[in-house]
Amino acid sequence: MKIAIILGTRPEIIKMSPIIRECKKRGLDYFVIHTGQHYSYNLDRIFFQELKLPQPRYNLNVGSGSHAEETGKMLIKIENVLVKEKPNITLVQGDTNTVLAGALVASKLHIKIGHVEAGLRSYDRKMPEEINRVLTDHISDYLFAPTKYAESTLLGEGISKEKIFVTGNTIVDAVNQNLELAKKMNILNKLNLKKKGYFLVTAHRQENVDVKERLSNVLKGLDLVHREFGLPLVYPIHPRTKKRIREFRLKVPNCVRLIEPVGFLEFLQLEANAKLVLTDSGGVEEETCILRVPCVTLRDSIDRPETLDVGSNFLAGVNPEKILDGVKNMITKRKWVNPFGDGKSGKRIIDIVCQENSE
Repeated sequence: MKIAIILGTRPEIIKMSPIIRECKKRGLDYFVIHTGQHYSYNLDRIFFQELKLPQPRYNLNVGSGSHAEETGKMLIKIENVLVKEKPNITLVQGDTNTVLAGALVASKLHIKIGHVEAGLRSYDRKMPEEINRVLTDHISDYLFAPTKYAESTLLGEGISKEKIFVTGNTIVDAVNQNLELAKKMNILNKLNLKKKGYFLVTAHRQENVDVKERLSNVLKGLDLVHREFGLPLVYPIHPRTKKRIREFRLKVPNCVRLIEPVGFLEFLQLEANAKLVLTDSGGVEEETCILRVPCVTLRDSIDRPETLDVGSNFLAGVNPEKILDGVKNMITKRKWVNPFGDGKSGKRIIDIVCQENSE
């Protein structure tokens, strides 16, 4: 059996890392394709180094572009690799253009597809990620659902129960495996930050940063939070967001400290020691839940409803006053039960892949 692992962004590298480690540990025949959807050093290669993962066998260097440009380039380049390598199964994770392209190519070549983190839904078709994950789920052979909630979503869409496996979320594995390493990082000292003495911000989603009014409102909301609580806001800024701020001629409040993107271990350290995190990232919603750090989500819809159910997260949208309300509501909360599993998801997924393809 030969396994192809396709990834292309920071969250995919992190969430696939337990699966890659498990393949390596068992001596399985596998290889990694990196599409290069995130193409700067800080957004891809550094994660392989930090997480002590083997470098990808293939780096497709697709880079950024429109959805059509990215996906089209990936389809052509991934097909060339899969035709050459002839894997028995292709594993993809999440909801990016990389995921959709990898799944489409494998499906057309009659290669089995395993979708890690299947069954997430925001029910907002304006989100390109929603289209990607719905289509990928419906052409996959193995759907590795992180929770029972995700399983029920897939069953409700008519997907056969035999294809669905509730495995937990590999982000728990990744956080657990790397938390001790992260504690050795000196990012707090480097940035002159005190534990629980700052807010952490991430905002990069297209629906926020590509719309001037929404991005402006996010920045206004951050200013209101600082006026209320007096704590600095640290914002590792995505290149796309920085570009839009410049294009839209927006003023970043003085209280917001923009820093370059950081590696996963440094980011994990920043998350674990923040007073609260404001984000539009589903992965960060999960990580803060696992780390027991309160979270406010800067989106109108959510695809991790489990975080709302357990009380680790507040869905604020981008209205400045609602953002402030969310922070006021969440800032003292710390106790909830992690709904995303026990940190053995990578092992479960590879167990299933090996068992199902043993003949």
